[in-house]
Amino acid sequence: MFLSDSIKREALALGFDVVGIARVDMIGGRHTSGEPVSSAQPRTPLTDLLFTRLSDWLSRGYHGTMGWMAREPARRADPCTVLPGCRSLICVGLNYFTEHHADERPGHGRIARYAWGRDYHEVFEDRLAQLEDRIHALAPAAQTRRYVDTGPVMEKAWAQQAGLGWIGKHSNLVSPRFGSWLLLGEILTTLDLPPDEPGTDLCGHCRLCVNACPTGAIAEPYVVDARRCISYLTIELRGGAHHIPEDLAEKMDNRIFGCDDCLDVCPYNLQASATRHAAFQPSRLTLAPDLLDLAQMSERGFADTFRHSPIRRPKHAGLLRNVRIALRNVAGGTGSKPKVEQVGSTP
Repeated sequence: MFLSDSIKREALALGFDVVGIARVDMIGGRHTSGEPVSSAQPRTPLTDLLFTRLSDWLSRGYHGTMGWMAREPARRADPCTVLPGCRSLICVGLNYFTEHHADERPGHGRIARYAWGRDYHEVFEDRLAQLEDRIHALAPAAQTRRYVDTGPVMEKAWAQQAGLGWIGKHSNLVSPRFGSWLLLGEILTTLDLPPDEPGTDLCGHCRLCVNACPTGAIAEPYVVDARRCISYLTIELRGGAHHIPEDLAEKMDNRIFGCDDCLDVCPYNLQASATRHAAFQPSRLTLAPDLLDLAQMSERGFADTFRHSPIRRPKHAGLLRNVRIALRNVAGGTGSKPKVEQVGSTP
């Protein structure tokens, strides 16, 4: 308990808003079932469950063009295949909620709240590296590996196991303290640490997030069909506007990067407190992105403007595609619906 408490104190001292510990049930390099660790199939009740859920989701094709999700699903479900001998995950979160409101007057686009400020990967990286150093100072023999949604780790499931919250019906983590506005990171370690109590699902009969989704992407509670999700369409999907079905493109409205609709309606956000991290504060550009200005942005301008922003993810061509769709949707609402190609060049 001393080591666990010390690690948690270090995490909070580094500025993380919440920290918890989940344990992978292993004994001496073997899972509690007695079977050797294998990348072919998870070997604990929890990792078996994660593997089954992920496999079912993949079998439905809900991952769309995100082919990396389908590679080695057992590896994603079992941290021991990522860090041999892994026994615990130290899960941390940062609150990114600000009390600002997006400026959605005509001509402006909408950007998901998590991308209003600095790229959260950069914010996490330095702090996680420092936390790793402090863990090694406390336990020199420990092996560790850190991730911020860049590795084969099902971070939301482990965050729930670590008591940071529960996975809501929109498939995102919900914290009883911070609502839906937590960004997650984790450190895998060979240390055998006492786990925290897993988060309890408090969604009850609420379906606000399911009903709020503009495209019906929440196929059933807790299951999202990424192919219909505006976050996927505007961030992960590559290609020109013709790669997005017309009925979905129209429902994107003025959203040019991500979508917060299912998060905004969650009752647990009513008492959400503003973040204390300056890195997540919005800029004029992210609160009120001018669609016409963005449509004329050069590739060099894009790289310079979004150098430290998550908005780099869809690349220059992807953002321009989203902007053109938004302009078409805005014009369509006034009865004048120009072709996408009339603004800027076609990617």
